[in-house]
Amino acid sequence: MPLRHLLTVVAGALLLAACGKPPKAQTATLDSPKAAPDSALQRADLARIQGSPSAKVWLVIASDFQCPYCREFHDDSYKRILKDYVATGKVRVAYLNHPMAAHIHAVVSAEAAMCAGTQDRFWAMHDGLFATQAHWSQLQNPQPVFDSLATSLQLRLSDWRACMTSHQLRPMIEADDARTRAGGVTGTPSFFIDNKLAVVGVQPYGNFRAALDSAVARAGPPGRGSQLP
Repeated sequence: MPLRHLLTVVAGALLLAACGKPPKAQTATLDSPKAAPDSALQRADLARIQGSPSAKVWLVIASDFQCPYCREFHDDSYKRILKDYVATGKVRVAYLNHPMAAHIHAVVSAEAAMCAGTQDRFWAMHDGLFATQAHWSQLQNPQPVFDSLATSLQLRLSDWRACMTSHQLRPMIEADDARTRAGGVTGTPSFFIDNKLAVVGVQPYGNFRAALDSAVARAGPPGRGSQLP
């Protein structure tokens, strides 16, 4: 089910090593943006979900491609979560954009990934952006690096570039940002597990494992299907 149906989040965690200030404990509602008006937006929305539809537990990542702490999570805990929980059918993962104001390329890098998502290559671009972050984040114009990534992923370049230049998916990125802020996110990376802001900042993999194991135990065996909370 598309991420626009993610509705309610209870937020209240300490921001440890993240790109922002600690959030205050709060109960918040994530407003649903308007339905995607065309199939390209719907494809981009669905492309940022990983895992078996039978998994009952959701891990929703609020992230920023220019955030070094997000890259640190990607390079360690994210890969272990894919192996231990996504590949085994226990957990589904979804990505929400939370571009931090201090990162001048946060929005355009999010557009690069979301536009790749219209061709079902969101996660491949996601990995490429983090792998090359140390390079493009220092450039005045990161677009040549993004072009190189798009070429290496064998995207239809004319379509991808048209998506980028028209800013077709910026409203979706802005809606992500509004929803995550309403849910209590003030820094990246932040992680919702079954609709609760459960882990914030770069933390040891054991913290993710404990939170996910608890959620999986509560949810029971994988069922015939699942929806975002």
